[in-house]
Amino acid sequence: MTTAGSASTGAGPSRLWGENLTLAYDQSVISRDLGITIPDNSFTVIVGPNACGKSTLLRALSRMLKPAEGAVHLDGRLIGSYPSKEVARRLGLLPQSSVAPDGITVADLVARGRYPHQRFLKQWSRADERVITDAMDATGVTDLAGRMVDELSGGQRQRVWLAMVLAQETPLLLLDEPTTFLDIAHQMDVLDLCAELHQERDHTLVAVLHDLNHACRYATHLIAMKDGRVVAEGDPAQIVTDELVESVFGLPVRVIPDPETGTPLVVPADRTGRLSRRTARGGTAADPAASRAV
Repeated sequence: MTTAGSASTGAGPSRLWGENLTLAYDQSVISRDLGITIPDNSFTVIVGPNACGKSTLLRALSRMLKPAEGAVHLDGRLIGSYPSKEVARRLGLLPQSSVAPDGITVADLVARGRYPHQRFLKQWSRADERVITDAMDATGVTDLAGRMVDELSGGQRQRVWLAMVLAQETPLLLLDEPTTFLDIAHQMDVLDLCAELHQERDHTLVAVLHDLNHACRYATHLIAMKDGRVVAEGDPAQIVTDELVESVFGLPVRVIPDPETGTPLVVPADRTGRLSRRTARGGTAADPAASRAV
């Protein structure tokens, strides 16, 4: 377990890990000297405030972003040393926002997940059909097979993209906010599916989630980030405390056992408690009239 104030070593053995990573967009550095190791066969969830570097880290781990310094390793080799198709056979990515080609049906989009497995002498097969059928059944989009993707709701499109990633049939899945656009019932369905992939099919999953309680309930390994750094990681039951959440998110909370699962449940302090804590730290309570004027 790594606690606040320290960093992941980034050392293997693991199928996916990074060392001494400096991640940047143009001249804007997001993370510096970052080390990260994804435990094999884990359901790892990355949490942290907006703009802390969660999605940037996921992009680097998936080879969507080349580190300015340092290296990402996949299955014992530098990830950049693999041909793109080989990476896609080992690692699947569901980005935060995906755009489907115009005029494509759900079935055709999901079928694109099989592209990394197609070779000159190995074209479409019954096995491919079975994988696509299973992926669509698992994500509840079978009834949408003939629909155009651009006609679907945001939640339906998200499940279709997840089906495409499942059809890719990789042992590693990286999911950037997979519950975006989904109502609470479908959020739980997607996370239940992720838990099933981890527990019953031996997938290693890495997901960025905004909902800390979902992260605590489903993750076997939690990584908390702030300002481009890993400030804590480990079993959620061991690392998620009142102090950690307030340190990372700036929000006074109480962490109690979830009555359904026993996992940490983060309960924000009420408004009076938050204002009292802010004043005690040397801040001032906001003028309600001024707040309404903003």
